Parts: sequence; structure tokens; C-alpha cells
Amino acid sequence: MVKIRLKRMGAHKKPFYRVVVADARAPRDGKFIEEIGYYNPLTEPADIKIDEEKAKKWLENGAQATDTVKALFKRSGIL
Repeated sequence: MVKIRLKRMGAHKKPFYRVVVADARAPRDGKFIEEIGYYNPLTEPADIKIDEEKAKKWLENGAQATDTVKALFKRSGIL
């Protein structure tokens, strides 16, 4: 199963996330198939940039978005 989820980056106590498409069995920060965007919760307002075409392509092909990523999609107008 393929999932669209967040990959944590950044320094200690300064999180920065990349939105990636990965196999559900892969570790959170491990191997992924494709990077489709990023999310920075530290800026005000939060900085969200997601490639809409890639996201829709993966969702159409059966990838499952996690709850957090679904919320990001709704905020950026993809869902």
C-alpha cells in the first residue's frame, strides 16, 4: 500500500516536513517514492506548498493520505 505522509526534517525543536509518497512499510524518515511538497509549521501563517498535479495523480492511483496530510490538502485547496 502506498501512503502520502510527512517526513520530518529540520533541527531539534525546529521541525520542517516534506510531503512524500512512500510505501506504508517504510520508516517515517526512510525511503520514499516521490516528494510532492513541504510544510513548515513554524512560520506565521504556516507555509504549505504542495504540487497539486502530483498529489491528485497519486490519489487517483490509489495512494492513501494520512489524516495530517488530508488536513494540509484541505487548507491548500486540493481536496
